[in-house]
Amino acid sequence: MTILDTNAMEVRERLPGWRGRIFHSAKMTFAHWEFSAGATIHRHQHEQEEVWHILEGEFEITFAGETNLAGPGIVATIPPHAAHQVKALTGGKAIVADFPLREGF
Repeated sequence: MTILDTNAMEVRERLPGWRGRIFHSAKMTFAHWEFSAGATIHRHQHEQEEVWHILEGEFEITFAGETNLAGPGIVATIPPHAAHQVKALTGGKAIVADFPLREGF
């Protein structure tokens, strides 16, 4: 068993307005994000399944040509190789899990 204190981890700004603490288990990648209003993640895809759990704030997530509003308590699951993008409408927080592990992320 491994126990991590995410509050003690380095915060990295992977894209403008997306500040995160990123770590890996043996088979998964996790990111604890804080996002700013107006921040975006461009349309992209990857081999991992990705699960977003929104803790605070609101954003739009576009997947399969459909845009959905996501806020606290919403969980969005994106299948592997599926193109998706995100736009923050407010500031907030989300936890994202990827399976399998995202090397180099």
